[in-house]
Amino acid sequence: MRRRLIQSTLAVVLVVIAVFGVSLVIVETRTISNSAQERVDSEALRLASIVDSRLLGAETVNAEILRDQVAPGQYAVIGIPGHPPIEVGSKPAGDVIHSTATGEQGETVRMEEPRSSVTREVGRTLLIIGLVALLAVIAAVLLAIRQANRLASPLTDLAETAERLGSGDPRPRHKRYGVPELDRVADVLDSSAERIARMLTAERRLAADASHQLRTPLTALSMRLEEITLTDDPETVKEEANVALTQVERLTDVVERLLTNSRDPRTGSAVTFDIDEVVQQQIAEWRPAYRSAGRAIVSSGKRHLRAVGTPGAVAQVLAALIENSLMHGGGTVALRTRVTGNQAVVEVTDEGPGVPADLGARIFERTISGRNSTGIGLAVARDLAEADGGRLELLQAQPPVFGLFLSRTPPLKRSAEDLPTVR
Repeated sequence: MRRRLIQSTLAVVLVVIAVFGVSLVIVETRTISNSAQERVDSEALRLASIVDSRLLGAETVNAEILRDQVAPGQYAVIGIPGHPPIEVGSKPAGDVIHSTATGEQGETVRMEEPRSSVTREVGRTLLIIGLVALLAVIAAVLLAIRQANRLASPLTDLAETAERLGSGDPRPRHKRYGVPELDRVADVLDSSAERIARMLTAERRLAADASHQLRTPLTALSMRLEEITLTDDPETVKEEANVALTQVERLTDVVERLLTNSRDPRTGSAVTFDIDEVVQQQIAEWRPAYRSAGRAIVSSGKRHLRAVGTPGAVAQVLAALIENSLMHGGGTVALRTRVTGNQAVVEVTDEGPGVPADLGARIFERTISGRNSTGIGLAVARDLAEADGGRLELLQAQPPVFGLFLSRTPPLKRSAEDLPTVR
């Protein structure tokens, strides 16, 4: 491309020089020739008037007297009737420019000048025109190179950007070139890079969330199946199998919700549900794990609260908090329900050391963990809570108290039973 731009620019300049240069040479040559002829004519008339004045004054007319009146390089022949011709200057050889003037006394003056002087002047003019043309060509080449680089370099950069996008590097360059068309292409490539980056981030996030969120239901399911294998009581087997089926349904709900959120995080399926059912379900699912760890899990607080949200999502949030307490906390884990304003709150607390002071609210950021874990669970839980219009907060760091806030609806029946119930 660079070579074509340079060649095309140079061709245009050469055509312009050829057209205007030839015309200028012709005009200048004619101007110089006419000027030389007019000069010879003027000299002949001037010399004739001098001879006239001397003849009228009866003065002597000879070559010595007229030598100073003829410029160097010119040759004059004065013819006076009845006298021999008078020659002044050296007779030029070759082609000459001449002019003849006649005086009032009948004398004639023939003035000659070698045409070589015209040729030299034309040559000097041609040399100047040629130098100007050469400078124009050099300037055109430099300008063409600059323009070629200005156009070709951005295209090379844009090609490299497109190649980087194709190779999986979606970082936008945000580089502009001052050419509207090229800047438009750069804008489109940067926008595509940002979209690809968002898609890749969403895919990686989906993979991480799916890995973390599926781990808890699968772990709980495996515990139920182990209990089934360790008992011979048909009633216990039936009860554990029913719980296992419920966990399979929750596992399916987790997968569907993760896929739905990956397509459109704004898509929600909020309904009015009983918080007690979700709390008791989680306690039942996690009881074996806490029993194996020699710990207890209990619930307390206001009963029969109803909230607006997605039961499956709320269950996942509580499961993440309960698992977090199991892995990093200590002592008894308590799930307390209460009301604040128009919101229902589910608090999860334990008797462990709590959240380090240097983390605080950052505990909800991805990859942030105080116990060498993945740092994904609480971040996913917060996202799930916010997707349903709620919020998840760290109410107290030591001992840890996490609060899940949900929009509240009136209870099915009025009940102020706030006594704790151990499960």
